[in-house]
Amino acid sequence: MESFTIRTPCSSANIGPGFDVIGLALSIYLELHVTIDRSKKSSDHPLNCRVTYEGEGEETGEVSLDPSANLITRVALYVLRCHDQRTFPLETHVHIKNPIPLGRGLGSSGAAVVAGVMLGKQVGGLHHLDDSRLFDFCLMIERHPDNVGAALFGGFVGTYLKPLAPEDVARVEIPLSEVLPAPAGGLDTGERPPEPPHGIGHHIKFPWSKEIKAVAIIPNFEVPTAKAREVLPKEYPRQDVTFNMQRIALLPVALGQSPPDPELINLAMQDKLHQQYRQTLIPGLEEIVQSMSPSTQEGLLGVCLSGAGPTILALATSNFEEIAERIIARFRKEGIDCKWKLLEPAEGTKVIQTQ
Repeated sequence: MESFTIRTPCSSANIGPGFDVIGLALSIYLELHVTIDRSKKSSDHPLNCRVTYEGEGEETGEVSLDPSANLITRVALYVLRCHDQRTFPLETHVHIKNPIPLGRGLGSSGAAVVAGVMLGKQVGGLHHLDDSRLFDFCLMIERHPDNVGAALFGGFVGTYLKPLAPEDVARVEIPLSEVLPAPAGGLDTGERPPEPPHGIGHHIKFPWSKEIKAVAIIPNFEVPTAKAREVLPKEYPRQDVTFNMQRIALLPVALGQSPPDPELINLAMQDKLHQQYRQTLIPGLEEIVQSMSPSTQEGLLGVCLSGAGPTILALATSNFEEIAERIIARFRKEGIDCKWKLLEPAEGTKVIQTQ
């Protein structure tokens, strides 16, 4: 019996101006507890894989236990089939423990993609695949590099990618989770899927001041990524693009300085490319972003939407509960309940051999 655990952090994308570029790995972890019993000669489970699940979405049944439909195992199958392995090894059990809230802007799908790619590597014995190559596989599936880059590599990262040619995304065997609705893509045609081109995406790690913590205020409703992108304009005024470019140039420097400069960080976390357009999906967002600043709240550095939302991310050095309660009180005016968590930057995805 072989057993191991894959541990992947959640993530917050954008951090204000870094739309589709900046990601921050945070300390809530998706875990896959995997066992492989190679003594079995046959399996009653599809694709030789039994999937079990506990955590967010468990009670609603929104997470599929079918290995051909579950995002994590579907991604693993893509990696395996690119290496001429059509199924999981006999007999694989993947137990998923997921405390990352679904559809809240904390990178739940990005974590699933990264964990799935790592699962494919591990069960397939594909140890020649290093993290940079795994990133290529991730980006064939999830075309937003900020979340998957943070979840794979950990820390505070900047990401960039090159465009894919139409033929690179045309095959139905590729499970394009953010491009095609499930279960489209990831189909078993019996053909070997095309391997990703090399060097699709790259990342760079930025320093992070040890004094800075992240307060995540998590409302009790979901904002699907696709819906959050629909409200964005197809074109932007030049002055708004310039506004964000100026601030994204400041952001990595501001968040790496010790001690942190609250006014500089607050300025650097401003945005005009996505948050203002998502106000219609997230009641109270405009007032929260505009009213919360270092001058009005001791210990606060800046506030932003986490990814597509609705989670609000407040970076701070102290008074964490007070900051959370102020934001929760604003949501309460809209009849929205919230929970909050105090998080820290996290390391990237790890594999822990347990037997």
